[in-house]
Amino acid sequence: MITRDATERSTPTRPESAAWYERARQAIAGGVGHDLRYATPSPTCIVRGEGAYKWDVDGHRYIDYGLGNGALLLGHAHPAIVAAVREAVGRGTHFGNDHPAQVEWAEAVQRLVPCAERVRFVNSGSEATMLAARLARAFTGRGKLLRFEGHFHGWHDDLATGFAYPFDAPTSLGLAPGAAVGSVMLPANDLDRVADTLARDRDIAGVILEPSGASWGTVPLAPGFLGGLRELTRRHDALLIFDEVVTGFRWAPGGAQQRYGVTPDLSGHAKVIAGGMPGAAVCGRAEVMELMTIRGEAHRDRHRRVMHLGTFNANPVSAAAALACLAIVKTGEPQRQADAVAARLRDGLDAVLDRRGIAGYVYGEASTFHIYVEAAPGSGRARATLPTLDAATLKSIPGPVVTAIQNGFRARGVELLSYTGGLTSAAHSEADVADTVAAFDDLVGELAGRVLARA
Repeated sequence: MITRDATERSTPTRPESAAWYERARQAIAGGVGHDLRYATPSPTCIVRGEGAYKWDVDGHRYIDYGLGNGALLLGHAHPAIVAAVREAVGRGTHFGNDHPAQVEWAEAVQRLVPCAERVRFVNSGSEATMLAARLARAFTGRGKLLRFEGHFHGWHDDLATGFAYPFDAPTSLGLAPGAAVGSVMLPANDLDRVADTLARDRDIAGVILEPSGASWGTVPLAPGFLGGLRELTRRHDALLIFDEVVTGFRWAPGGAQQRYGVTPDLSGHAKVIAGGMPGAAVCGRAEVMELMTIRGEAHRDRHRRVMHLGTFNANPVSAAAALACLAIVKTGEPQRQADAVAARLRDGLDAVLDRRGIAGYVYGEASTFHIYVEAAPGSGRARATLPTLDAATLKSIPGPVVTAIQNGFRARGVELLSYTGGLTSAAHSEADVADTVAAFDDLVGELAGRVLARA
């Protein structure tokens, strides 16, 4: 366990991480490989993971609720996946050709995902949603996507804006001119506004959303919203696209679409689908996916189909890891274990806020947990009505509060995924829950009155 500390004083206990960050700043643009890895005073530099834990270069162990950005439903270094990868590497790391494991992987996905009449592999969640958007536009002959405030669909220009508050502000420099014109953004949970928008704008090709709610459930959806979208998109000849990059295989063996009983036209998957290796996919109705079929000479029919390339699509090592993972995931047992642990963790964390008299609550679904807390008086923010489905409220906890919670957990040997939440795996135990709740109780005691508001 790391020395108790929630702020910059954690630096002396992590000198090697700090040193590696200084080296990284001279070699890696921005000093990190992913924006979510950035942390103050320095990012955590990890050298090993096993089960529910990972260890940094300074020898500190963390209970890991980041789990490879949500990819590791089975935990770190699961023996079946490690064995599959070792065997596959011996046969070759990359062929530049199709191979049997690619077909077997696609068939395994078909057996699990309700909408997967056909599967096309890509390498990341961003690629999956980018390809799904292209397919929707091609199939309908329309140019726009309807999306919702706070929902995250990757970093490509098509859908980069809108996941962070304020939702109408660009989230990056360098976006292509007019990129925002290709999408229409609405608040979630208002079916009447969706119906009105689809009726008025006949250039909407599809509706895309995270079926968990915005940002892997940080902003939950109202009951019936998914079913209502399914009916409205059918009525207006638009495609329904589920971004199941996080929910796929985690919410259920068949993802959120299985759990909620709503089948989209297309869905994008990453993370769990490849067993912790790089890999992702678009799944969908055969008639939509048929637009990728090559007829005749490939270089001559590009104007009649959806072009898609990718050097490492369905890489054989990733395919081996995926097949080993999905063989376990299909039983539903890992999801049941992770969900049960998450439920107990949510209850324990929420009890801390209640006992300490803090204005906030803990929520989540499946194997997730999210902590909402209000800032101490003087922050300039109005008190919220709790609980809430308001995206602006749930996604605008002040940055210093978020940093204090993340650093405070990290200093106590607990690593979150992002913002103020995380995910559990089948490898997490009751002892991990108890340790995490104890760490949170200590952290809240430190922050109460200083950055957290009293109820």
